[in-house]
Amino acid sequence: MTKITFIVGSPTHGSRLFALTQFFEDRLALAGYGIDFISAADLPAEDLLRADFNSPVIRQVIAAVEEADAVIIASPVYKASYSGALKTILDVIPQKGLQGKLVLPLFIGGTIAHLLAVDYALKPVVAALGGTHILGGVFAVDGWITRLENGGFEIKEELRERLESALTELRSELTRYAALTPAEEQAV
Repeated sequence: MTKITFIVGSPTHGSRLFALTQFFEDRLALAGYGIDFISAADLPAEDLLRADFNSPVIRQVIAAVEEADAVIIASPVYKASYSGALKTILDVIPQKGLQGKLVLPLFIGGTIAHLLAVDYALKPVVAALGGTHILGGVFAVDGWITRLENGGFEIKEELRERLESALTELRSELTRYAALTPAEEQAV
């Protein structure tokens, strides 16, 4: 079974970022993909801040990334970069932990001016972790997602179309990767 691991850098559960991750998680699970969901809001802060590699939770994070065929990295943008909470998770991933994996960024920020945070902040770290196949991903502006009274979210149609496009790209690349021989995989 193809496995996808989400790494979510929002320190709170109520973030609009979860509208984006839920969009992907629901559709990928329905399509039969295995899903692991790592959220900074659920992890012990002390284990992350100390990079405690003896922590069972940190070992589970590392295992989830190792077993993944694709990693969806989601974060709010704070001060023109991804969250510090996301950085603490990325810091416990081994040096080549993203090698051979598809990486899809999902970012959300207050204005479109933060769009380049993926290129200037995230991509160098992903490359340092061995990631070479970073998909286009999606950047959303907070105002494109409305929080509903029932606790859910409403996503503007334009953003929904971009999410569908990114999902199609991810599924297509996963299919292509699955068809590669081990030697071809090493070349990617």
